[in-house]
Amino acid sequence: MARRKLGFWRRFVVMVIKPTLTIWTKRDWSGMEHIPRTGGVIIVANHMSHADPMAIAHFVYDAGRWPRFLGKSSLFAIPVVGPWLLKVRQIPVHRGSVDAIKSLEAAIAGVNDGGAVVIYPEGTTSREPDLWPMRGKTGAARLALTTGAPVVPVAMWGPQNMYDPRTRKLNLLPRRPVTVRAAEPIDLSRWMGAEPTRAVLEEMTETIMLRLRDMVAELRGAEAPPLYTPVVRRNGRTVKAPDSTAPEPGQ
Repeated sequence: MARRKLGFWRRFVVMVIKPTLTIWTKRDWSGMEHIPRTGGVIIVANHMSHADPMAIAHFVYDAGRWPRFLGKSSLFAIPVVGPWLLKVRQIPVHRGSVDAIKSLEAAIAGVNDGGAVVIYPEGTTSREPDLWPMRGKTGAARLALTTGAPVVPVAMWGPQNMYDPRTRKLNLLPRRPVTVRAAEPIDLSRWMGAEPTRAVLEEMTETIMLRLRDMVAELRGAEAPPLYTPVVRRNGRTVKAPDSTAPEPGQ
């Protein structure tokens, strides 16, 4: 990526964050060649820690692209922080509101504008006790079906060594081992041109999440369990977590 194309604010982010991550992490990265250097691309990743957005951002940037994340709209309402997020080309996501369709439209625009849009299909950090991938929401599938852009899977293992969501412990010791691996785009061709019915979107999402799960298993050197189904408590009852038509941000 040519330095002159970044602009002041993105260059500032790189100058502050990249040296920090270079010291904080011991990186084992592979598969950058699968991220196209130009054109719209959807990057889907597993999500096990609040630290992993920094790891994948570092990875995608060093692969020659500027990562564009989908963030909760409430972040963009914070003074100073919100305008800054927009300056560095991040995308607000409105969840559970009539504005949800605007989030999908913003993500579509980001991809069609030639951006590298990073999506966590799980929508939040994994609730699986051993941090294996969960079943995903359908926003990434809908985005892929609408834009026709390649969907590149990126699996991570190790960001929990930086911040473990299970214990809520931040580890600031240097050289925390982090492995990030990209693979060739997921073959979703059988669904291209199909109507975005619930069945189609769920089948596409299952394919995406199984690919991520198997990649995580390779990184961990362990047998992958079935995709975890997150549950929530509602009115004293345990129910499946709700889906969303908008691409989901990490939390």
